[in-house]
Amino acid sequence: MAKFGEIISSSTPTLIDFFSVNEEGSLLQNIATAIGDKVRIIKIDTAKNEQLVEALRINRTPTFVIYKNSEMKWRQSGKQDADTLINLIEQFV
Repeated sequence: MAKFGEIISSSTPTLIDFFSVNEEGSLLQNIATAIGDKVRIIKIDTAKNEQLVEALRINRTPTFVIYKNSEMKWRQSGKQDADTLINLIEQFV
């Protein structure tokens, strides 16, 4: 995986899904289909990235975070629906 700092430094909003193995992935697919290249979507497995999870204090999955230009713009733990995430991403485009 690329370095986290490189991932979040884009001027394109980056939606990160911190997930655990048992969570479905169709939500992100729906978002990608709806808004295309207006957003980068990254999935990070919490079990495989323990140092990052600890550094960001990710205590629950899923946790969704939106970064733009290395700045955290929004963060929420728990299930989210595609429309909510799409509306949030559109605010940062």
